[in-house]
Amino acid sequence: MEFKTLRNIENSFKQIRLFTFVFTVFCLSVALFAIYRSYRFAEEQRKKIYVLDNGKSLMLALSQDMSINRPVEAREHTRRFHELFFTIAPDKNAIESNVKRAFNLADQSAFNYYKDLSEKGYYNRIISGNIQQRIEVDSVIADFNTYPYPVKTYARQFIIRSSNLTIRSLITSCSLVNSVRSDNNPQGFTIEKFSVIENKDIETVER
Repeated sequence: MEFKTLRNIENSFKQIRLFTFVFTVFCLSVALFAIYRSYRFAEEQRKKIYVLDNGKSLMLALSQDMSINRPVEAREHTRRFHELFFTIAPDKNAIESNVKRAFNLADQSAFNYYKDLSEKGYYNRIISGNIQQRIEVDSVIADFNTYPYPVKTYARQFIIRSSNLTIRSLITSCSLVNSVRSDNNPQGFTIEKFSVIENKDIETVER
């Protein structure tokens, strides 16, 4: 009888140890799951930015990895440079203002091209002939697998005179390097080795 009692006590201890082990494993699992979920929640919250709107209300904005938007910013940077550099009004001050803003986006190669056009009297003919020039960028092709990023731009120039409209095919090439962002260079790129590959008339329309 005494032996049977000892066996029952021993079985009870085994059951208690098993229960304790299972309960401990369960508690650890719950704790680890809670830590994991807390970490994921904190990571998700870091992607959210709350902006105070004139001290009145909070607006939610989502942050993203900056590298995701770099190709878009590179194309916009190139597009903006071409719009500033090749949009010309028959006004000296307007030309100089646009060109100076374009120079903030590029290196010496853009200035050299501008200087060459100036020495050939291109801008003087624009002013004296009361000619308007605007550009439409069709596409910006960039290779982001190599650095500096090689870029080729396809666009059309519209040369507007009082008597006719001339449309030109414009193809340029350059390289993009990362630069410091500023008010004058919001995308943070610099255009290097800028050159014009093609600039020829494709159509003339009488007005």
